[in-house]
Amino acid sequence: MKKTQTKISAVIPARYGSTRFEGKPLADILGKPMIRYVYEGVRQSKLIDEVIVATDDQRIIEAVKSFGGKAAMTSPTHFTGTDRVAEVARKLRSEIIVNVQGDEPLIKGDIIDKAVSPLLSDDTLPMSTLMTRIEEVRDWLNPHIVKVVADQKNFALYFSRSPIPFPRDLQIGRLQSHPFGTDRPLPKRVFKHIGVYVFRRKFLLQFSKMKPTPLEKLEKLEQLRALENGWRIKVVLVDYEPICVDTPEDIQRVESFLVSPH
Repeated sequence: MKKTQTKISAVIPARYGSTRFEGKPLADILGKPMIRYVYEGVRQSKLIDEVIVATDDQRIIEAVKSFGGKAAMTSPTHFTGTDRVAEVARKLRSEIIVNVQGDEPLIKGDIIDKAVSPLLSDDTLPMSTLMTRIEEVRDWLNPHIVKVVADQKNFALYFSRSPIPFPRDLQIGRLQSHPFGTDRPLPKRVFKHIGVYVFRRKFLLQFSKMKPTPLEKLEKLEQLRALENGWRIKVVLVDYEPICVDTPEDIQRVESFLVSPH
């Protein structure tokens, strides 16, 4: 039972075209398209009123409708998922919009609710997102895994594809040759970013009209646009290990997780 009167909508951007994995939202995972896993995971939320898939392809529209989901056709010219979400949000009356990436088939409602909660308790927050602790050195070094550094009140200071923060006395050669030692060579406050964004609708529409900023273009991380323009991003720490699907090989990792006992 939802306990807040604030109307909250989740929008899942799902683009058909992809240089590394065309048709990714429709990729089969144990007999169901990936977008269905994402949709059903979001539906588990106790705070979200409606879930909408925002796409640019009729095949995805039909797939979502086939399992009783709601989808909206959007422009094929959007450069980012946030732009696609904003197009849908312009037609909604919800006060809060949650952007859930369409390549997160293991996402669950309780994780999303933790991202939403800060905006319900603090009216001054424009947006929030999630982070989880990095345990493996290889993840810290991986440029495809986005790292985030937060202040002592868990507001984002910076997002990067580089290993941040970087301990000055750390010997990177030792890490690379012995990445799985018994001791933990990384400091405790080393986090990876999880691609769930919660926006106040008014700020989302404003954000989507901002020009890309220098650091955003350098790192290819659009959340830096908010920081570079002086906006705060609350980052919530969760115990969740995301498996994002970027390539067909990632499907096997997701399936292995789903069939293994937890």
